[in-house]
Amino acid sequence: MAPSAVTPPTVPAVLATKTAGPVPVPNNDAKPLSHPLLSLFTPGAWDNFTFAPIRESTVSRAMTRRYFNDLDSYAESDITIVGAGSAGLSCAYVLGTLRPDLKISILEAGVAPGGGAWLGGQLFSAMVMRKPAHIFLDQIEVPYEDEGDYVVVKHAALFTSTVMSKVLRMPNVKLFNATTVEDLITRQDKETGEVRIAGVVTNWTLVSMHHDDQSCMDPNTINSNVIISMTGHDGPFGAFSVKRLVSMKQLEQLGGMRGLDMASAEDAIVKGTREIVPGLVVGGMELSEVDGANRMGPTFGAMVLSGVKAAEEALKVFDLRKKQNAI
Repeated sequence: MAPSAVTPPTVPAVLATKTAGPVPVPNNDAKPLSHPLLSLFTPGAWDNFTFAPIRESTVSRAMTRRYFNDLDSYAESDITIVGAGSAGLSCAYVLGTLRPDLKISILEAGVAPGGGAWLGGQLFSAMVMRKPAHIFLDQIEVPYEDEGDYVVVKHAALFTSTVMSKVLRMPNVKLFNATTVEDLITRQDKETGEVRIAGVVTNWTLVSMHHDDQSCMDPNTINSNVIISMTGHDGPFGAFSVKRLVSMKQLEQLGGMRGLDMASAEDAIVKGTREIVPGLVVGGMELSEVDGANRMGPTFGAMVLSGVKAAEEALKVFDLRKKQNAI
């Protein structure tokens, strides 16, 4: 019989004895628990515990009222970000911080925002970013280990959850997750024939996935002055906006993402982040499909700084696109 892979403990485990006062924490910098929470540790507190009363319909109304109010409010957005991965969230953070006057909607096809940034790569948790992307980590107060030319965040989820929490608490930003973009709203200049992107066509992701085997359900729309698309490389919902540009004859063809080359890929993505056609800024790995850039693998600095540059590019053209859409 094969020996156990885990050596049995030599000392039996003993339950810790409950003590009065603040719950001890290993981090000396952590703030002590507040008094209302400590009240749960008083003798007999759990025996007499009960939640405040509520009706089931109250829960339903609390959710649906706010959701449909948001749908109504953000049907006219100043800027819409497609894709809430590391690039999209970084972009939203910069835009929401610099321009709190703008109404920013974020559309994410998945239930969970964050894209591939919950893990550093494969099933490894640490996240690597080459400098100078550490400047963004300093801005959002995510700690890291400095390794010279690059830094390491102890868990990718620490970065992702931090930037997400900062974005979602912004009063001018709304995330619609489990919502996919099915098409682009276009306007054509009568004099020049130039096509401008003026919004997105949306649907719930589960509906989009079943158009072929269920009755078709017509979509919804969001008008927006600038669209920033960061849907990742080619896949079921990836690179959607740029693939649609090809089918609309606004791009001749996609360059197609090349093989992995970190050194060239990250520079190319950040430098290339731009307005591809009027009203549509493209960045992140979606841009690699346009330009034929290399993939970069498990390093995330380019995603973050592509998001920063996308915010800059969007603000450069925002006033002009707003004026055009008002006509």
